[in-house]
Amino acid sequence: MKEISSKRGLKALSPLLVFIVIYVVPSIVARDFYAVPITVAFMAASIYAIAIFGGLPLTQRIQTYSKGASTENMMLMLWIFVLAGAFASSAKQMGSIDATVNLTLSLLPSSMLLAGLFLAACFISLSIGTSVGTIVALAPIATGVAQSTDSSIPLMIGLVVGGSFFGDNLSFISDTTVVATRTQGCKMSDKFRANSFIAIPAAIIIFAMYVFVGFDIQAPSQIPDIDIAKVTPYLAVLICAILGMNVMAVLIIGIILTGAIGIFEGTYDLYGWFASMGDGIIGMGELIIITMMAGGLLEIVQYNGGIDFIIQRLTKRVRSKRGAELTIAALVCFVNFCTANNTVAILTVGGIAKQISDRYGVDNRKAASILDTFSCCIQGIIPYGIQVLMAAGLAKLNPINILPYLYYPLVLGLMALLAILLRYPKRYS
Repeated sequence: MKEISSKRGLKALSPLLVFIVIYVVPSIVARDFYAVPITVAFMAASIYAIAIFGGLPLTQRIQTYSKGASTENMMLMLWIFVLAGAFASSAKQMGSIDATVNLTLSLLPSSMLLAGLFLAACFISLSIGTSVGTIVALAPIATGVAQSTDSSIPLMIGLVVGGSFFGDNLSFISDTTVVATRTQGCKMSDKFRANSFIAIPAAIIIFAMYVFVGFDIQAPSQIPDIDIAKVTPYLAVLICAILGMNVMAVLIIGIILTGAIGIFEGTYDLYGWFASMGDGIIGMGELIIITMMAGGLLEIVQYNGGIDFIIQRLTKRVRSKRGAELTIAALVCFVNFCTANNTVAILTVGGIAKQISDRYGVDNRKAASILDTFSCCIQGIIPYGIQVLMAAGLAKLNPINILPYLYYPLVLGLMALLAILLRYPKRYS
């Protein structure tokens, strides 16, 4: 890898700083994170990134930006957004969300609503290995529960997003687990054991916190009769997800069921079903635009050497095993911040992490755990990651409003950092 100068490296990273300054600073001054639309901040940072992108004609700069906005992973995300919008809107229109919320309220004691939803998110994500599928299944239910109990919607959405990363981090079928273990050359079962010493205590802490916080929540005294037929689409989505079906296939099944049941019960006719799906897709428009602009912006940062610059600077400071582990953590965190994709982040730094591990004697199982855990931590707290964007879109919230309630990713990151500093667990340190 060719040495990148400080001047070039900082210039490559400057579009990220521009985005932060344009979006965060005025929002803090106004004390309102709706004051500056996040789409405007990404647009301004994108224009700046293309403008300072020297050495190529304007057409080629725009092509580079467009490449980042339309990668294979990016288009898959956009399709999920479209299907999720169609499913959420048609399910809401035919009463599926209300029926599922009423079922949830009838099954769980009021004091256990928060803890119960968090536990459900942990279990589902562990079963299916994907945070996105978990959020698609539970975010509308969490929103409905919040409205029925006069609770904070961002709090409810935050606990679902947090719980979804429990399985994303630990599951044997999670793509991050697969990539982390392959790049570090260890077994999935060994990585699971090393990772469980970090993730499970973090989940227990957050579960206990939700039990305490949710103790005073009061469910409605009169819960309407539950129409089981209307619950079927969400039950089908949950069951199909737990069985490991592709998230797009799961959403298509859900959409078909909402249409069939809604038309059969007379909630809407064929044209009403079409209209509800159309409204849901249109409602995801801002989310799709943000995702594409973020992808294009980050592609330019990477093309200009911003990620390579950080990797070079961090790897120069490795002096010990603890320093090597901290460096691996810092690398995957920064690259995840720049790419907004934890799997891509692990792929990007996996080879370098392996070299650092071999040189300084870091256990491969610990290295894989560090890569997966810290990438999930960052992915869980960036407002332009697919998980937070998806949850915000389904709940009709500004992504920034959810960030203060993302307790689990923060505690997970803290536990992972303590595991490095305190050499815990000993058998892997």
